[in-house]
Amino acid sequence: MKTLFFKSLPSTQTYLKELLKKNKEELPLAIVADIQTAGLGSRNNSWNSKEGNLFLSFALDLETLPEDLKLESASIYYSYLLKETLNSFGSEVFLKWPNDLYIGESKVGGMITNIVGKSLVCGVGVNLEKKDEIFVALDIQVEKKELLERYFKNIEKRVLWKQVFSKFKLEFQTNQKFFTHINGEKVSLSEAALQDDGSLLINGQKVYSLR
Repeated sequence: MKTLFFKSLPSTQTYLKELLKKNKEELPLAIVADIQTAGLGSRNNSWNSKEGNLFLSFALDLETLPEDLKLESASIYYSYLLKETLNSFGSEVFLKWPNDLYIGESKVGGMITNIVGKSLVCGVGVNLEKKDEIFVALDIQVEKKELLERYFKNIEKRVLWKQVFSKFKLEFQTNQKFFTHINGEKVSLSEAALQDDGSLLINGQKVYSLR
């Protein structure tokens, strides 16, 4: 995957989307910044920027995604691949549905996904070194470029959704002491049932990861 590195950007995701609109680069393409001054997180929250952490956005052609991957569950798929990559370096990080990376009971990172034209755009923030007032730091030391190289190789394997999901399903019990947000409301995952397409069945309602 072609990767462009920057010292500072307002937002890797915003920058990447502008490139896509101008059709200036071929896909797949990744944007990495040492510092973000206006990064975006879930539910329009900001992602605090401290140098040394990972600020990444990448775009993939929709036609190159795994053939059985539903777009509604793309956040789960690519977040889980990142979780597995971090695990391969020795981290105990796990995925909280649908797109948050946790260590213990604290958030260490997350991902948001969007469809832009005929491409999938994934924005990633992970506290590799520097914790802040809300999120903790990763439990291992890992060199950023080595992490990206291994993560992109995992993406390029195009592992089927059902293979990734089968592993996430086995680990889903770690999610059930947490909450998620549905239509702006905080909802417990204690009684949530994970469905084969990545959705959750909560109180008789089927909920997808629409990020």
